[in-house]
Amino acid sequence: MCGIAGYINFDGTPADAAVLEDMIGALAHRGPDEHGVYTGAGAGLAHARLSIIDLSGGRQPMASESGSLHITFNGEIFNYLELRAELIRRGRNFRTNSDTEVLLRLYEERGEDCLGELNGQWAFAIWDERERRLFLSRDRLGVRPLFYAKTPRSLIFASEIKAIFMHPEAPREFDPVGLDEIFTLWGTVPPRTAFRGVYELPPGHSAVVKSGEMAVRRYWALDYTPEPGPPRPEGEYVEELQALLADAVRLRLRSDVPVGAYLSGGLDSTLVAALVKRSCGARFQTFSIAFDDPEFDESAYQNEAARFLDTEHEQVRLAGEEIASAFPEVVWHAEKPILRTAPAPLYLLSRLVRRSGYKVVLTGEGADEMFGGYDIFKEAKIRRFCAAHPDSKLRPLLLKRLYPYLKNIQAQPLGYLNAFFQVTEDSKSDPFLSHRPRWELTSRLKLFYSDEVKASLRGADALAAVAETVPESYFGWDWLARAQYLEASLLLPGYILSSQGDRMAMAHSVEARFPFLDHRVARFAAKLPAQLKLKALNEKYILKRAAGGLVPPAVARRKKQPYRAPEASSFFSRSSDYVTEMLSAARIRSDGIFDAAAVERLSLKVRQGGAIGIKDNMALVGILSTSLLLDQFINHFRGVQTCRQRNARSCASS
Repeated sequence: MCGIAGYINFDGTPADAAVLEDMIGALAHRGPDEHGVYTGAGAGLAHARLSIIDLSGGRQPMASESGSLHITFNGEIFNYLELRAELIRRGRNFRTNSDTEVLLRLYEERGEDCLGELNGQWAFAIWDERERRLFLSRDRLGVRPLFYAKTPRSLIFASEIKAIFMHPEAPREFDPVGLDEIFTLWGTVPPRTAFRGVYELPPGHSAVVKSGEMAVRRYWALDYTPEPGPPRPEGEYVEELQALLADAVRLRLRSDVPVGAYLSGGLDSTLVAALVKRSCGARFQTFSIAFDDPEFDESAYQNEAARFLDTEHEQVRLAGEEIASAFPEVVWHAEKPILRTAPAPLYLLSRLVRRSGYKVVLTGEGADEMFGGYDIFKEAKIRRFCAAHPDSKLRPLLLKRLYPYLKNIQAQPLGYLNAFFQVTEDSKSDPFLSHRPRWELTSRLKLFYSDEVKASLRGADALAAVAETVPESYFGWDWLARAQYLEASLLLPGYILSSQGDRMAMAHSVEARFPFLDHRVARFAAKLPAQLKLKALNEKYILKRAAGGLVPPAVARRKKQPYRAPEASSFFSRSSDYVTEMLSAARIRSDGIFDAAAVERLSLKVRQGGAIGIKDNMALVGILSTSLLLDQFINHFRGVQTCRQRNARSCASS
């Protein structure tokens, strides 16, 4: 896993090696082992390497045998050995043992169609020197990031936005519309980002840039259209899933460095760890997060799983003050406002992994999206039940049972619950039935906008942006398929895999691998009959069956516990100078995004322990992270540009 960057000049002007060095220098955390730069007529590529496969021979940027193609690649092609063997059978020779060379050779033979043969997680750029053509690609489900900015003269790209901002022509402006999407959906709708003029290549998409024009196309998408014919016997589905997961884990254990695993204490990560043990047949390392606050702590289940699997286990135990201390770094790496503190513990967990001598971990992320594990799916089902029986006083109580850890929900009467969860007869026909309550709750954060931002956002509609991205077939799917698609296409890449996944792991040069996001597993899950994913209110039913005997009984039986961390109160558990500064009335007024008086009231409420609701917690975290982002990116990188204009390049790293 690595960091990539580069740019092309449309007029053919040679790339500036010093600019490329600055760009890739901003990504040193993604690839501390070595870096490289290629410059050619009209183009330049840069690479920061985290050495995992072919430690001595996989240097990048890498050129093809003819010298006409050049690649910078971030990711892993897990089936590279099989692809390499087939290419050798067809007469290809190899200079290295790297998956990078396999990818480059495969592209030479098949062009863009090579993507269909890849099992992996990737973001890469290939410059065709002869055709003066740049090819960009991002993996199917958005595990690895890829951003770009287009100026009148250049196309700039990188793994992270901070590298783009090191290019002298890059725009450096905050985008209130991007903020508005985050304050609705928890993430932006690609290609939009939190910065105006900087775009994200969506998951499952590639792009070709030639003669100043950029063409983006989708090459893969989740399809929840049911398989024709009657369902197969349940046992057949279970056996197929077991085989797929076992092979997904086997492929993701390929590495020339040691591989560990995260162990959260839940079914998903424990099953992955169990399959690791079965595949490697030896004791291995697991890592987990524990909290001092028992409301969030899952260490009892983590320890039980570690004992059952006989792993070498390490934990990082956290209090709220440690979350607050790490939060500025978390925002720096997330590169967007975030609404929860949950990324901070994962940032600190990856630090533990790296300090323990590991570069690679397997995780259980993706299982909830693929197999219907989140409460939001059960909630939507209950709301449909309630809408069909509007006079029932018992069914709405199921909504309380879903969220025993949310104190404000427990205290509410049935009438409030029906209104909050939008239990109406009309809601059954809503194409966004499952997610509308979440989106509307999050949208309440917009009450904190300044009058100027509210005025600038007139006409902005985050839900309309979502509607433009869903395929036509979406409207013919059942309610669960729609809910899963929204979760897998929006929250998974836009928050889970970015703010909690790639960014927090790579902040400490750790590569996370996700067996549940093997595209074969994802395709299988999308075609499953709904009752095998959510049987009554038993979430991930088929996954539980597939895990039978592989995980400890206590973990198999436990109720779904969403990963949560101590929230807004963490920032006031001790004196934090940056929190006081970022939330001060002077700072808020200077930024111009939020209403200073409203933020002051919210801060006081949190300090006094009165913020028990989701809205207040998300608002405080969202406002603080936005303030940090403006300071870290807009102010910092404008300072870098000022230094450049004064010919003081050395200040770029300050």
